[in-house]
Amino acid sequence: MESLDRKIHWENIYQTKNFEDVGWFQAKPETSLEFLEKFNVPKDAKIIDCGSGESYFVDNLLDLGYQDITVLDISEKALEKVKKRLGSRANKIKWIVADISSFQPPEKYDFWHDRAAFHFLKEDEVTKYLQIIKENLNLGGHLVIGTFSENGPTKCSGIEIKQYSENTLSQVIEKYLKKIYCFTIDHITPSKSTQNFMFCGFQN
Repeated sequence: MESLDRKIHWENIYQTKNFEDVGWFQAKPETSLEFLEKFNVPKDAKIIDCGSGESYFVDNLLDLGYQDITVLDISEKALEKVKKRLGSRANKIKWIVADISSFQPPEKYDFWHDRAAFHFLKEDEVTKYLQIIKENLNLGGHLVIGTFSENGPTKCSGIEIKQYSENTLSQVIEKYLKKIYCFTIDHITPSKSTQNFMFCGFQN
C-alpha cells in the first residue's frame, strides 16, 4: 500500500470507527507498560510512541509522571481524538502526524515504542524505518516492538501484514540493535477473539 493510500485508509478508520470497537483496543496497555519497568526507564526519558492511534499508552505515561513524550501517527484524526480525551494534559505532549517509514525525527529518543505498526511495513520500508530508529535512538536507549506472531492474524483492518517469530524479528532488527528478550502474548479483542502477538525489546 502506497503511503498516500495508507494515510487515507487510516484516516477513514479513525473517522468512522469507535476506538472501543477496534481489534487493537486495550483499556490498559499492560505489556507496553511492563517494558518501562523492566528497563527502568527514568521519568525524564525522551519517549516516542509510533503508530499510536488512539492508544491509552500516552495517558498512562502521563499518569506515571513521564515528562517528555512524543506521540506519532499517520492519522491526524486519531491524534485529534486523543488530544480531546486528554484535555489540558494534551499540551504536555509533542504531537507528530507522519508515516513512520519516512519520519524525520526532530530529536533523539531514549525509549521507542511501536506496538502494532511495524508489521504493516514492506521490506524496503522496514529497512528505512530501522535506519531511522538506529540514527535517532540514544546510546543505551530501548526499542520495544509488538507485531503479530506466526500464530496471529494475517490481516489487520483489511490490510495484509507480515507475521513475525522471535527468530525472524530478531534477524531483521539485530542488524541495528541488540536483542534483550522476546515473548508472545495473547491479546483479547473487544469481540472476544484472540490475537497472538510477538513482543521484543532491543537496546542501542
